[in-house]
Amino acid sequence: MKSSIDKIRNIGIMAHIDAGKTTVTERILYYTGRSHKMGEVDEGSATMDWMPQEQERGITITAAVTTCNWKDHQINIIDTPGHVDFTIEVERALRVLDGAIAVFCGVEGVEPQSEKVWRQANHYHLPRIAFVNKMDRVGANFFRAVDSMKEKLNARVVPIQLPWGRESDFRGVLDLIEMKGFLWNDDDLGVHITEVGIPEDKMEEVRKYRESLIETLAETDDALLDKYLNEVAITPQEIKASLQKETLSGNLFPVLCGAALKNKGIQPLLDAVINYLPSPAQVPITRGTHPFTKAEQVRKPDPKEPLSALVFKVMSHYEGPTLFYTRIYSGVISTGDMVYNPRLGKKERVLKVLQLHADKITQIEEAYPGTIIGLVGLKSTTTGDTLCDEAHPILLQPIEFPEPVISVAIEPKTQADQETLEEALRKLANEDPTFRVKKNEETGQTIISGMGELHLEILVDRLLREHKVKARVGKPQVAFKETIRKKVEVEGKFIKQTGGRDHYAYVELCVEPNERGKGFTFETDLKEEALLPVYITAVEEGIRDTLGSGVLAGYPIVDVKVTLRGGSYHVEHSSELAFKIAAATAFNDACRKADPVLLEPIMKVEIHTPKAYTGEVLEDLSMRKGKILGLEIRDDLEIIRACVPLSQMFGYTTDLRSLTQGRATFSMELSHYDEV
Repeated sequence: MKSSIDKIRNIGIMAHIDAGKTTVTERILYYTGRSHKMGEVDEGSATMDWMPQEQERGITITAAVTTCNWKDHQINIIDTPGHVDFTIEVERALRVLDGAIAVFCGVEGVEPQSEKVWRQANHYHLPRIAFVNKMDRVGANFFRAVDSMKEKLNARVVPIQLPWGRESDFRGVLDLIEMKGFLWNDDDLGVHITEVGIPEDKMEEVRKYRESLIETLAETDDALLDKYLNEVAITPQEIKASLQKETLSGNLFPVLCGAALKNKGIQPLLDAVINYLPSPAQVPITRGTHPFTKAEQVRKPDPKEPLSALVFKVMSHYEGPTLFYTRIYSGVISTGDMVYNPRLGKKERVLKVLQLHADKITQIEEAYPGTIIGLVGLKSTTTGDTLCDEAHPILLQPIEFPEPVISVAIEPKTQADQETLEEALRKLANEDPTFRVKKNEETGQTIISGMGELHLEILVDRLLREHKVKARVGKPQVAFKETIRKKVEVEGKFIKQTGGRDHYAYVELCVEPNERGKGFTFETDLKEEALLPVYITAVEEGIRDTLGSGVLAGYPIVDVKVTLRGGSYHVEHSSELAFKIAAATAFNDACRKADPVLLEPIMKVEIHTPKAYTGEVLEDLSMRKGKILGLEIRDDLEIIRACVPLSQMFGYTTDLRSLTQGRATFSMELSHYDEV
């Protein structure tokens, strides 16, 4: 389907778990005519939660893509997970989107994963609309939710609607721009909206917030400021134009409200997507580098430009083709085209071009700039790869993947299952870049690593269910790391004769602790021409090659700074290999002398518990070596924020339920690494 690029919107729906993202998406699909029955998360019938694991648990696990139409606009939507274990699904979705709807619970406001996904969206400079959901819930407070956005997200949010009623009396919304009230008819599932005037008892509050909206816009809009100061009437069209400009620039974030489960507030949200979020023509021009010359390359969202596209997700179906989720930035992809992968330096054929709707697909002949599609037929391409025109190659910014924090051992029940297990693990690792598989050389065990207990639980469930693998799984293990605490200077030599040839390399290294979280840095402090550039590069490569296996227990070494202070080479006998070996030997020797220490992942934990159980929860956290960061009282709940070692958090879900009779909830995300 070809749409004018100005009438395309690529948006994501993001939030903390259980804020109502999928319910919002289901209502969008229903009101746009994309689906003819409302799916419900609690019933396991949500269109976008199509995996059996999602339907059983009532959560979103994988980012699902769909396309719908609203008022002559094509809206491509990615519904992202809210659980921290599946943060990569959010990361790779936001990388290819142009805007987002951030959904917040009207009761809880900003929650930990809300902060995480908001920061991820900041990283990609995405314009956003905020939607305060669940306004019909007991304890819902629109203004408290808005204040929490300002405080916790440090965001300039501005309401463009107010709720009409609250909790069980929530009836509709009051539009501050059009100065109208919107009421939904419960008899037809909210399809028809009744427009009414602002009730007299709400007029003062509406005028106050409308004036605040105009004042905020006038700060950067001279024409609006002039009218405001001279008390000239400002039209809704002028407010919308100014608000769109500020939203696209990332200066402001409009806030709307509703109750998706009660079918209220969705149509104005769709209007806001069209009015305030960008089309592919309104986002900055796509930039990349030439894979060989490294010169900057630019691409405009034009079908006549050379092809540039990014594969942001790979999905392997056990009984079906592998699907490559792709965003096109320029050019056209047609069925049967040969596309070039600059990372691999090879061409691949596109057998099919598909329009996506959750797990359902429709074959199309070609796709244009600004669209999100599925491709079938690629053999070696993986997540984060660029597809382009071989005559005009470009390498787009890849997707950054977080490191796994938890591991388990897995082994086949019988020798006959070994090959099936290895193939299934390969497919899952190809789909999910945060899922790692490695073989422990000493024990022969296969170790799988992921972002959390739930992440690995889901992957193991898929192994057993989709891939029919019979396997046994060990207990979770923490993914430790190693670092050093002292500064050490060492020498490294490699002088050897092999097969009649002499080898010579000599280096002097200074190895010292780096700032926590900064990783590995390499610097040189050499006299001129002490070493050839090719040997300096070999020294760095030799050290990087040995970072993956530390001197204490074989864990990766992090937060280390290495300075190459000196060295010498022989014109005939020196080689890159000799310098790699000399550098690796010297670095390992330095780490042994530099007071090495194990680092463990520390999790940022937020617990919501009734006040009656606060003492028991705090005592339990203390036993788990937790450090309390703060306490906050919200209505009849106590919110506890703490940092706790991941090794102490296994099985915490069950323990917390036991302590609080199932009334407390918690969420956690990786905070930092610290000494064991």
